[in-house]
Amino acid sequence: MDNMQDKVVAQVAGQPIMASEIDYMLMQMGPRGASYNNPQGRAMILEQLIAKKLFLMDAQKNLMEREPEFKEQMKRVKDELLTNYAVQKAVEKVKVTDDELKKFYDENPDQFEGGITYNASHILVDSEDFAKELASKIAAGEVTFEDAAAEHSTCPSGKAGGELGDFGAGQMVPEFENACNDMEVGTVSAPVKTQFGWHLIKLNKREMGEKIKFADVKGDIYQSLMQEKQQAAYQSRINQLKIMFPVDKM
Repeated sequence: MDNMQDKVVAQVAGQPIMASEIDYMLMQMGPRGASYNNPQGRAMILEQLIAKKLFLMDAQKNLMEREPEFKEQMKRVKDELLTNYAVQKAVEKVKVTDDELKKFYDENPDQFEGGITYNASHILVDSEDFAKELASKIAAGEVTFEDAAAEHSTCPSGKAGGELGDFGAGQMVPEFENACNDMEVGTVSAPVKTQFGWHLIKLNKREMGEKIKFADVKGDIYQSLMQEKQQAAYQSRINQLKIMFPVDKM
């Protein structure tokens, strides 16, 4: 909320609680905060803020911050915050330039190739012998692949002549995909065994997609290179610190 529009929504012993404090808690809740951004939800959050203020006042009145246990907790929190700050300082100067992003893209073409796409039909039966028998009949022209699929395939695709449509790498079981890779387009495979049974596969199409454009992966490359550089800077700083502060493992 804009400070110009901020307003006091409650007071605890004269100390104000502002509407912006409710907004901040909603923001801290992330996507879940949207369900509380209504009069009833904001009232619930206000009650939480009031409770926190009451506990804080109680702690201040009773000088709890002077208690040894609190001081120890405070030291741990401070040490953690200071450590995180030092790590942040160690990596904050890391930069990734546009030239570095483009260089990585150009030098790693394999990572940005378009995915391979297949289009295949199949006939699924229960035995290798029957699959071989059907393959022989198809090869001899006694029956078309599509008619054999419609009559004998145990896969629902049989009703459509065995047509499976287009699919990408990793979308079929490995044995099926490997057969599609090894075949010539337009041919029918020898029987292929998978967990589902025995397949005769007809490969209708196999093609590589267009190379992924630099603009579409620039952000991903940036994140990868930044993480890599930050890790290197982090480890370099550790190595320097070990010279300054010797480490002895017991």
